[in-house]
Amino acid sequence: MSELSHVTAMVHGHVQGVFYRVFASRVAKSLGVRGYVQNLPRGGVEVQAEGDKDKLEELVRQLELGPPEALVEQVDVKWSEFTGQFVRFEVRS
Repeated sequence: MSELSHVTAMVHGHVQGVFYRVFASRVAKSLGVRGYVQNLPRGGVEVQAEGDKDKLEELVRQLELGPPEALVEQVDVKWSEFTGQFVRFEVRS
């Protein structure tokens, strides 16, 4: 049986203005996880996602790579309990 979980990933580096949010959304949707991605006011990107832990681990691996235009310097990851608060994965401003 799969384990449901929640992950918060704070992505640092050159990740704004390089289609990083579109990339993250595409990966998350392909993995079937729910949540959101958004730019942070002081730079960086935040990803909140829920679903099967194996799928979330793959999402984090992809976030560490990013799209070709990005330069990911660091991804801070925090795991927590599944809440069921998301109905889909979306890109937020």
